[in-house]
This record gives sequence, C-alpha cells and structure tokens, in this order.
Amino acid sequence: MLFDISGKNALITGASRGLGLGIAKGFAEAGANLILVARNIAPETVSDLEQYGTKIKAYSLDLAHPERIPAFIENVLAEWGRIDILVNDAGTQRRHDSVEFPDEDWDWVTTINAKSVFVLCREVGRHMVANGKGKIINFASLLSYQGGFRVPAYAASKGAVMQFTKSLSNEWAAKGVNVNCIAPGYFDTEMNTALIADPVRNEQITVRIPIGRWGKPSDLVGTAIFLASGASDYISGITIPVDGGWLGR
Repeated sequence: MLFDISGKNALITGASRGLGLGIAKGFAEAGANLILVARNIAPETVSDLEQYGTKIKAYSLDLAHPERIPAFIENVLAEWGRIDILVNDAGTQRRHDSVEFPDEDWDWVTTINAKSVFVLCREVGRHMVANGKGKIINFASLLSYQGGFRVPAYAASKGAVMQFTKSLSNEWAAKGVNVNCIAPGYFDTEMNTALIADPVRNEQITVRIPIGRWGKPSDLVGTAIFLASGASDYISGITIPVDGGWLGR
C-alpha cells in the first residue's frame, strides 16, 4: 500500500507523447484517474489508456498562454472535485548558437518551461494547500545542473524550475503538499530527435551514459509513482536525476 495511487486524480501535462504519455500509462496501470493536458491529444491515445479501467479525460491547453491556466484549473476542479497529483511534464526546446539566439525563441521556451509550470503549481497548489494534502512533480533536467550546448533558454528554464520547486516546498511542505522534481537525462523522445539523428552527438552522449543507452519513457514511471505516493511523504523540495548514471560519472 505504500506506493498506492489507485483512485487518485492525477493531472499530467505534456500527456500526448513522450515522457508525459509514458507516465500517464504507468499511472493508469497503477489505478490513478487521469486528467490529460496537452495542445492536442489523439483520441486513440485516450482509448489506449482506457484499457486500464480508470477515469480518463483529455483537455486541450496551450501552455504558451499561461494567462489561460487559472480559468482552466477552476473548470477542472469544478468537474473533478479535486486534484491529488500534479505532474508538470510539458516542455519545449529551441536550438541555436547562443550568439544568434532569437529573443522570441527565448520567450517561447521560458514561458512554456518555467512560467506556465509555476502558474500551474500556484493554481493547483492553492487547492492542495486548502485540502491539506497533495503531490506536485515538476520536470527539471540534467541541464538544471549543466549548461548544455546551443540551448541557453532551455537550461535557464529548467534551472528555474528546480529552484522554485524548493521555494514552493519551503512554503507548502508543512501544509501537507510535497513539491519535488524529476531531472531526466537523455531520453529517446521527439524532443531529442535532432540529437538522435546526429551520429556524432548521439555517439558522444551514449558513451557518456554509464548504463550505456538512452532512456525510455517507461524508465521514469517508478520514480514518478514514488513521488506521487505515500512512500515519499517525508520528501520535499528535492530533485531526483533519472539519467542512467550521467551525473555520477
């Protein structure tokens, strides 16, 4: 029962593909009800998840417009009654040499990856604090620790997520709300298509990972269930790298 999340209502952003979809599958299999959030979620994605027998509904929300989030969360709460778990997985990426990095791409990346994540934490966190319980799981990155190449906006946004996770934890942990981060390493998802297709960078990255391969979305499920369940009740404000050993090398 320590890792039980059955019957919990979990709101997962970025749930249409990649890591978010992988976590949605893991949570559904574990018995959680799913509030799936993305710009577009294919009907077949919902159908596939319904096989697990939990309540599932998809919602369209463009996180490039954080001003829309408060009304969205209000509507979700009116329909569902409560949100027990918030997983902020949605994110975006733009790559340029830093001397050429456009202002509009900086604004795009940091708005989706940092500002919208904070607004979601604020709006859902207010509800959780009032209820005296809740689990928030934000997605940081290896680049919360390291700078990366040609991705200054992404690195800045993910550094921000890790830091305001600590800040929210300082305020909310005593009120029953645990706020933590997962920091994925290099995962085989659409966001990393350019790196995977580059034979030189792909090889450089793969040989640097002690486990010897890129991650799969399913590799994150155990950590996410741990942070969403009672097993992590005395853990708050931390970031868990899931990176195949990258940071320990």
